[in-house]
Amino acid sequence: MCAEVNCRRAPCAKVVPSALASEGLCLDHFLDEAFHRADYALERWRQGRPLDPSDVEWLLTDALAVVSSLEEQADDPQPQQRERMLELLLILANLQEYVAGRSARVTGRPVNRPAPPS
Repeated sequence: MCAEVNCRRAPCAKVVPSALASEGLCLDHFLDEAFHRADYALERWRQGRPLDPSDVEWLLTDALAVVSSLEEQADDPQPQQRERMLELLLILANLQEYVAGRSARVTGRPVNRPAPPS
């Protein structure tokens, strides 16, 4: 059995979920940092500046951690945290669309999109 680990942010004493053990953060602090990274990436996009591939990789890792945390909390949902996690996933999905669309335009390959309904 693993011992519970507390958040590395002082003075927070919340338990670190197993999905975030490598981060050493409770879910609330992890979400704060993930939103900060997503806001940074969105701001770069709005300014027309390219996203660094390592930033995109970090954001995708955030998405995986969020999904794992959602699974962990399935039996004990906390509505505010769930709402924040789902909002973050939506933001990250939009960023992923931007990155995929930009890559397709840069390489000259068309983006495969379904035709709009008639």
